Amino acid sequence: QVQLVDSGGGSVQTGGSLRLSCAASEYTYGTYCMGWFRQAPGKEREGVATIYTSASSTYYADSVKGRFTISRDNDKNTLYLQMNSLKPEDTGIYYCAAGPIAISGGSCLPYPSTYPYWGQGTQVTVSS
Repeated sequence: QVQLVDSGGGSVQTGGSLRLSCAASEYTYGTYCMGWFRQAPGKEREGVATIYTSASSTYYADSVKGRFTISRDNDKNTLYLQMNSLKPEDTGIYYCAAGPIAISGGSCLPYPSTYPYWGQGTQVTVSS
């Protein structure tokens, strides 16, 4: 099974940027759906962005469209999430995940239940 290690979280002020990384233990291109999820205190884990093979097969939650970009470096088996114009409501623990290919509307599903493999999580805190 694929193992994931995510990193890159931190504390920033409103409007700042962070880039999260997720290193996979094996080749995932074309084999797994990949995604970033987040969980705020007292809230359920939610899908932020997913990617199948390229930028043309991505999904973004409405709350992050135009601010976040998911991408992958297949040579490095690494998934990224570039987060710009961060807001306090973006605060939470961010997790990368991998799962069997499950596509709807041309992109991987954003539901946590469809992803069996998870990173350990990285904290993102945005202060006002």
